[in-house]
Amino acid sequence: MLNYIWAFFFVSAFIGALYQAFFNGQLDIWQTMTETMFSSSKSAFTISLNLTGILCFWLGMMKIAEKSGITDFLASILYPLFRKIMPDVPKKSPALGSIVMNIAANVLGLDNAATPMGIKAMEQLQVENPNKKEASNAQILFMVINSSSVTLVPITILMYRSELGSTNPSLVFLPILFATCISTLVGFLSVAMVQKINIFNRIVLIYISVFITIISLLCVGFSFLSAEVRNAVASDFGNFIIGLIVCGFIIFGLFRKVKVYDEFIEGAKDGFNIAISIIPYLVAMLVGIALFRTSGVMEAIIIGVKELCLLLNINADFVPALPTALLKPLSGSGARAMMIETMQTYGADSFPAFVSAVVQGSTETTFYVLAVYFGAVKISNTRHALPCALLADFAGIVSAILFSYWFYIG
Repeated sequence: MLNYIWAFFFVSAFIGALYQAFFNGQLDIWQTMTETMFSSSKSAFTISLNLTGILCFWLGMMKIAEKSGITDFLASILYPLFRKIMPDVPKKSPALGSIVMNIAANVLGLDNAATPMGIKAMEQLQVENPNKKEASNAQILFMVINSSSVTLVPITILMYRSELGSTNPSLVFLPILFATCISTLVGFLSVAMVQKINIFNRIVLIYISVFITIISLLCVGFSFLSAEVRNAVASDFGNFIIGLIVCGFIIFGLFRKVKVYDEFIEGAKDGFNIAISIIPYLVAMLVGIALFRTSGVMEAIIIGVKELCLLLNINADFVPALPTALLKPLSGSGARAMMIETMQTYGADSFPAFVSAVVQGSTETTFYVLAVYFGAVKISNTRHALPCALLADFAGIVSAILFSYWFYIG
């Protein structure tokens, strides 16, 4: 599947460039396409390079957590759930603890912390994988949950809305929360259907019920706060959690008589090797995406959607936000740029900007996550991971649009 999609980016981009050159007279499109290839290749390397320090730090902390028994403790809490949805993962596997911490970081919007933890979890799952070139069921489920964007506190989006002049930056908080929950649920159910996971199992239902209850209580609690206080609390809470994790790991490690500095160095060494290993995967994906955008094919798709909405007599006010929706699964930085551009063009508190922000917060950079996580363990056959992840993205985008109409227009 990934082979065909990657090839589609290049072939469709070339056809789009031919159209621009021969029908629109833009003969300089070929120079632009060439510059895009070089710049996006450089960007892929820069991303990997910038990720090295973060990877080294968090993998070092993960090594302390592993040696001190923190990962085993966290895994024991969620073991009954993961034993049902990931039956191939052994009970004592350290991957369970890494998965738990990765999901927790994603929920809090701590992307820099979540990625190294996720890569570590994927490596640990790879140890249990009998076919090293093909993604296991557990790896696929983990990747889809990550790509469905489980987000409780969208700190970055609230910050951008505030900086660009929104009078109520936190207005997108609840629609993002609802949309991302639907995205995650659809992603999980799609994988469960393919892998024949029994979602009606009593243990699975208990965990899901507890999760929904916690989310509901948090929603009610945040709803009583003013927009300014809510934004401040969300940001401070996320930063507090990062500090708590780092300090807690070190203190607990010392308590368990772990040589925390030595273990940190050992774990950090893996960060450099992982950052180097994902460069080819990022170059392949980001170059194809950049050409797809530069050739004008994406713009043509957006225009086509708008015309279809008008033909079907559907409100097309959301269409200016579609570039964010279409780019988010492909490029996080591209989608972020589109969101900012929409806010600047239409106003931070306009409906297109509102939709764009909700979409940005309720979907994930699926192709980036796929390239980084599977690339880190050199898996080439991703099986049903991509279709299930894209289905979750689609559910997140549709939900984001519908909730935006509900919250913004009523």
